[in-house]
Amino acid sequence: MTDRSRFPASSPALAEPLAWMHDLAIRLLAHTLNMPAPLVHTTGFYVVAQVQAAEHRAAKTLCPFTLLRRALARSRRRTS
Repeated sequence: MTDRSRFPASSPALAEPLAWMHDLAIRLLAHTLNMPAPLVHTTGFYVVAQVQAAEHRAAKTLCPFTLLRRALARSRRRTS
């Protein structure tokens, strides 16, 4: 089920147990949620993508250059 190349390990002997534990975790979660395992796996990818997008938006708004540009624009509006 799991692509073994997704688990880079310093030792090839670790790749197989890591992949097995990943598969087990997916199956246990799927059983708990009463969902098929492939759907749980795909939903996990979707959630990760949404979180990354939210973090990217937050990082953009907290960028020091953006904050400085906004502060300068506000100060210019006040003086005009």
